Amino acid sequence: MLTSIALILLSGLLLGSLFSKIKLPSLLGMILVGIILGPYALNVIDESILNISAELRQIALVIILTRAGLSLDITDLKKVGRPAVLMCFVPACVEILGTIILAPLLLGITVLEAAITGSVIAAVSPAVVVPRMIRLIEEGYGKKNGIPQLILAGASVDDVFVIVVFTALTSLASTGTVSVVSFLQIPVSILLGILIGASVGQLLVWFFKRFHMRDSVKILMILSISFLLLELQNRLEEIVPISGLLAIMSVGMVIKQSYGALAVRLSGKYNKLWVAAEIFLFVLVGATVDLKYALAAGAFAILLVIGALIFRMLGVVLSLVKTKLTKKERIFCMVAYTPKATVQAAIGSIPLSMGLPCGQIVLTVAVLSILITAPFGAICIDNLYKKLLEKG
Repeated sequence: MLTSIALILLSGLLLGSLFSKIKLPSLLGMILVGIILGPYALNVIDESILNISAELRQIALVIILTRAGLSLDITDLKKVGRPAVLMCFVPACVEILGTIILAPLLLGITVLEAAITGSVIAAVSPAVVVPRMIRLIEEGYGKKNGIPQLILAGASVDDVFVIVVFTALTSLASTGTVSVVSFLQIPVSILLGILIGASVGQLLVWFFKRFHMRDSVKILMILSISFLLLELQNRLEEIVPISGLLAIMSVGMVIKQSYGALAVRLSGKYNKLWVAAEIFLFVLVGATVDLKYALAAGAFAILLVIGALIFRMLGVVLSLVKTKLTKKERIFCMVAYTPKATVQAAIGSIPLSMGLPCGQIVLTVAVLSILITAPFGAICIDNLYKKLLEKG
């Protein structure tokens, strides 16, 4: 296990740095490391790490979403308003609709199977998008119209929406019935996540102001509470839906609003944690990718992913109707909302494990969506933000 950890860290650092040197996102090198070291190639990553891969990826998401919360100013978020709400579900819905139109024509599957495929590939990747939007906030790009805040808020809720839709559709495919109540879980999950996170954040601010301790101890406390919020989500899943990741982000936002000086210091420490967490996240995402499926997919599956991406961009355009955003800012939002990785790695294989006839196709399209959109989105954001956004 220790050997595998060393290989992941050293190889991830090496290829990540190499890709940065040639002006490509470092995450591409890390994903490539995961593919090479993973079970479908050299198979040198210890099985004990692969068994807890999902949990390790979730820890990395906790770190970056807390960091996002500590950077998000609620005042800036309020300025964004309606488009931020629409970005939470409109692009995903339009992408699913696009997949329902294209997949039966290209892959010969049923409308329901196409909808399941669409729900798997429709979620944007916070792991790719969030750190880049944090960098834009720190550098002051897109400040006037709150572009980074708009994309941060949308990307954080988008996943909750898509996963609930995916769960409902796979239930329909396996049992023949779908409960309307399952769709009511979306607003309930979002609202409860924000309320619980805000309450915990206020309690932490009160505690930190009254009891002196090192910032490192505060980080350990916040991380521990974040893990407990995820466990609360899992324990109450059958009773009441709660978005643990949104709760975690809300904790950071409340600390930023109520105790700004502390938020700045904690952000710096979370940045240092992200250096290692990012490597584990993207290497382990790469380890889930079986290139056999990608190579066997053929041109039609690739066309489906590209076509669905175009529909997604159309959904972003619809979300931004009647806003003050310039043409360049709208183009940036379109490309910044394309990367897929974490959710697809987590749920792409579920239809296959459920024994659904479309399982193989869904997994193949999920793998392709990671390989196509994560590089495309990351490269576009990294290379275009200075050209398309104004510096405030």
